[in-house]
Amino acid sequence: MQRDRAKMELTSDERDALLGRIEADIARQLKDRPRRLEHSHRVAETAVKLAQIYGVDEFDARAAGLLHDHAKAYSSEELLGKARAFGLDFGCDLALVLPILHGPIAACELKGIYPELDPAVFDAIERHTVACPAMSSLDMIIYIADGLEPGRPSTPRIERQRALIGAISLEELFLESFAGSIAYVLETKRFLWPGIVETYNHYVQKRTR
Repeated sequence: MQRDRAKMELTSDERDALLGRIEADIARQLKDRPRRLEHSHRVAETAVKLAQIYGVDEFDARAAGLLHDHAKAYSSEELLGKARAFGLDFGCDLALVLPILHGPIAACELKGIYPELDPAVFDAIERHTVACPAMSSLDMIIYIADGLEPGRPSTPRIERQRALIGAISLEELFLESFAGSIAYVLETKRFLWPGIVETYNHYVQKRTR
């Protein structure tokens, strides 16, 4: 209930002003990573389109899309230091999960910068790298948009997923995208965090019930 009241307090003009502030902030944050900044804008646009199709708040989708890679501005050493400072625990050496740390770190940092945003936005930012067995619709949209935004190289897997937008449920589309991400980790022989496996098995089991 508190979350809903916080969202209602933002008028249309206030939302527009906040998005303008977010765009300016992320431009400064990623000023040395122009390609990452362009990616963030494409993810935001893709997230809005998905939100329109699947009935999710477009403002939240755009805000989360713009901010999802906020922590990509940091070096590996900075990410590890921030993860320890925030007390992030993945049950393994943090260096093994370095590629997925930027989601939780950004979520931790941004809560204090944008208290007027719905907490669901920070959940989506966190879960676009780590996922979880209780993904919200917004979580799924940001995860999918990150993988399918138009700047991503065209591959048979990605084109198949793009063709499924609107043709299958959001959860099914998420599982397609999630499975593709796992396949990439396996193909490149990288460390696969057990939490990812747990989430995958959860959604696969849901399909068979």
